[in-house]
This record gives sequence, structure tokens and C-alpha cells, in this order.
Amino acid sequence: MKLHEYQSKQIFGRHGVPVPQGIVAETPQAARQAAEQIGLPVVIKSQVLVGGRGKAGGVKVARTLDEVEAKTRDILNLTIKGLPVRRVLVDPAADIRGEIYLGIVIDRVSRRAVMMTSAAGGVDIEEVAATTPEKIVRTPIDPFVGLPDYLARDVAAQIDLPRELWPNFINIARGLAAAFAANDASLAEINPLAVVGRAGGLPDTLMALDGKMVIDDNAIFRHPDLATLRDPDEDSEAEKKARASDLSYISLDGEIGCMVNGAGLAMATMDIIQYYGGQPANFLDVGGGAKADKVAAALRIILSDPKVKVVLFNIFGGITRCDEVARGIVTALQEVKPQAPMVARLVGTNQEEGNRILAEARMITADSLAEAAQKAVALSR
Repeated sequence: MKLHEYQSKQIFGRHGVPVPQGIVAETPQAARQAAEQIGLPVVIKSQVLVGGRGKAGGVKVARTLDEVEAKTRDILNLTIKGLPVRRVLVDPAADIRGEIYLGIVIDRVSRRAVMMTSAAGGVDIEEVAATTPEKIVRTPIDPFVGLPDYLARDVAAQIDLPRELWPNFINIARGLAAAFAANDASLAEINPLAVVGRAGGLPDTLMALDGKMVIDDNAIFRHPDLATLRDPDEDSEAEKKARASDLSYISLDGEIGCMVNGAGLAMATMDIIQYYGGQPANFLDVGGGAKADKVAAALRIILSDPKVKVVLFNIFGGITRCDEVARGIVTALQEVKPQAPMVARLVGTNQEEGNRILAEARMITADSLAEAAQKAVALSR
């Protein structure tokens, strides 16, 4: 689950990371009132769950109250990468004197969180990783120890941060690590972590001017407060229906709909479809039960995609018998009445009976996943 910038920065702030005291507004008039409260100039930032907001005209500086209203109105009329802008964040403008990238992600290889830091902040970290990977400092975080001061201090030295900013950086890095762990995040990112000047001759300091968090969906049950922050615009209509039916579904760009029980089996199914020259239209895991109502809901979701030309069922009958699954599929087909051809591969307990039931329903069956994938690819063409 992705969080908006303002939501992420609120969480960072609760863990000691300095953030601007911005105000969220949903109308130009509310933005004007926010600017009056904050003081001019301000930065008006669209709140949508995509990157590239600035390039799309979704981030603007306003120096007068009339500008605040006009520019907020313009931003609220935008649709950025298919998502409508429904609110803006009004932040005080900052005197930026330098930019750092600071983020924490899950590294699947080392099986732990890794902090990534770069003095090349303010740009896409993917671009830095591709063109100048040596500019990124990677610091594994022990799940039992967290991020101790000495590791954060070492990172500050490696990115040539001025020594007078080291205490700020250490507090921010530790705060970000604490926010990441406390909220079961898969990503926590500050870009830019800016070196900002202060009035009155005060020394420069560090501040998180932008923030991004992605929460692990599998841990949401531990965070009911975070569950309420989900933006319905983030998901397609099919993904909303899948969540309501307790299905794991991700829409893709292909033409072969996939219904599989088990995430690993679903990944293997998509791989072998591509091996034989086809493209999967989705990832869909119906789980271990695969009862008729769940199969019917899954089939409706798959067939709601106009790109789908054929549906491939790949079911392993372990705890659930193949004949039970087959009866569930047949019941679902009677309810949904699809026009697209169906290919089914069942393997496991009572698979012969399951295949007989499907054959009687005039479904195309296969004895192996390779055979099923080849048939599905041929039908999709």
C-alpha cells in the first residue's frame, strides 16, 4: 500500500525526522488559507501516488495569495499518469543549498533492510543506480540491532557531508529506520533530504522535503490506523473487487488470463506462458480453497479485462481435491458464462475425476503445464 507524501512525512515526523509544517488542501480557497497560516512563499504539491509530478506541472511555487489560488486550481484540474489530483500539500518554500537521497528498501538477497544513500539527491535513484552506481552507499540494517549511530556516521562521511551536519543526519537516518521498522514498510524514502539555509544567521540544517512510504500489504492487519490511509484511486476497479473477495490480483498487459492457486505456482505459470511466446494478462492467486464462489469472483475479474482472449486455469489439488476444484470451476462457468475459451490443467488428488468433470463441461484440458500453456498461447492468437 502506497502512502501519499503528506502521510509519509507525518509518519517520519513522529519518528524525529524534521519535515516542513505543511497543510493539506482540497480547494483553492483552502490552499489560500493554508498559505496565509504558513507564510509566503509556498510550494504547492499535487498529492498523487505516482512519480514525475513536477514534470507534469503538479508542483508549483507561489509568492502571492492570488498565485496560490490560481496555481492550486490548475493543479487540481490535472490528471497525472491516469490519476486525478484531489488534494495538494502546501509547504513553506525552503532555501535549498544541497540535496541528498536517503531511502530504505528490502533487499531480497540479503533478506534484510538496506539503507541507500547518495549525495546525488533530487533525481530518480534508479537513474543514479544505472549511470553512476558508485555514488550510492548501501548499508545493511540488522533487524535485531537496527541502525546504530556509528553506521549512520560512517555513511555521512562516505557521502562527504559537512561534519557540522553529521548529528542531524544521524538522527534523521535513525528516525527513518525506526519508521520503516515500526510500520512494516517495504520502502521508506526521502528525496530530497535537503540542506536548507535558515534566517537570522543560524547554521544550515537538514530537512526531509519529500517523503514516500510503501507498506507491506501482508502486515496491514497489524496497523489498522494505516489501513484507513489507503487511497482508492491507487487501485483499478478490478483490484478493488479482488481485495473485497480476498484474492491476490495484479493486472498486466498480456492477453492470457491466469487463475492459479498459490503465488509460486502463479509465477511459474506466467513464466512458462512467456516461454511459449504468450503474455499473461494478470497475476491471480485464488488461494488454497478455490471454492465455487471464489472461482466465480476471480473469473469475473479476469474477464472484465478487454484484452483477455483466453483463460488458463492451473490448479494444484493438495489439501483441496481436484474434483472439488473442477466442480467449483463448472459452477462458476455456469454463473459467469464466459465467451473466451478456457484451458485447464489440474494435478494432484483426484485429478482424473477433475479432468473428467471439466471435459464434460467442454473445457480444454491438459496433462501438463507446458501443454496447457502451449494451448492457451495458440488460442490467444
